[in-house]
Amino acid sequence: MPAARGSLLNKQPIAVFDSGLGGLTVLRALRDRLPQEDYFYFADTRFLPYGDRPEVFLRERGVLIAKALARRGVKALVIACNTATAAAAEAIRAAIDLPVVALEPGVKPAVVLTHSGVIGVLATTRTLESERFQRLVGNHAHHLQVIAQACPGLAEAIEAQGPDSPQVAVLLDTFVAPLAAAAADVVVLGCTHYPWVAEAIARRMPAGTRLLDTGEPVARQLERLLAASNLLGGGHGRLTVATSGAPASVSATVERLWGTNLHVEHWEP
Repeated sequence: MPAARGSLLNKQPIAVFDSGLGGLTVLRALRDRLPQEDYFYFADTRFLPYGDRPEVFLRERGVLIAKALARRGVKALVIACNTATAAAAEAIRAAIDLPVVALEPGVKPAVVLTHSGVIGVLATTRTLESERFQRLVGNHAHHLQVIAQACPGLAEAIEAQGPDSPQVAVLLDTFVAPLAAAAADVVVLGCTHYPWVAEAIARRMPAGTRLLDTGEPVARQLERLLAASNLLGGGHGRLTVATSGAPASVSATVERLWGTNLHVEHWEP
């Protein structure tokens, strides 16, 4: 990217989008690593949950959001949703001329860390059924036992009821048990909502089990891409949160998950 263009763009915010508020775990890692940047977080709650949506819808919706964010004026895009990444990352990269960082379950680092040869992956049904995930396992973990556990309803329960709610506890009992029974010694948190319940997952696994989420690696990758494009810095640490759904509801969820009362605006791509 030419230096002149970089100097114009670097004052613009970084866009982070997810179907809901799970991506706040990624945003937290981004702000820890790049606190000087401005951020625009978009929760597409009008269509939550993404995990139950057809792949063609997710691809079209992802491209629509990405193009609208580019028009709004952002300097980079983080797809803070494993399901959206699986369905739409390639199409989004083809549609906009901005640095794009996408998530994928941390299967590759889990392969390095496992001693038992058994890796557990907790994710949405759509993520686990995606060609992208199957390719990830085939390329890196074909010689290991991968317990891919779909967790329907878990992300929605975390948002609606809270990480410590009885409903979430019942779901975790169901979804984590097969991983513990198989003696997985590394568990990949394949949805951005799941770090909110990482401690509860760890309690249901044998002592010493490693849990992996992708927030920190995503932050490092974003930093590399921004530096390569001469786009680092230029902000003031500002955060704007927007939703395609009901701002009051999203604001209440943000406070429940993050412990912070933030203004939430309505924005429709």
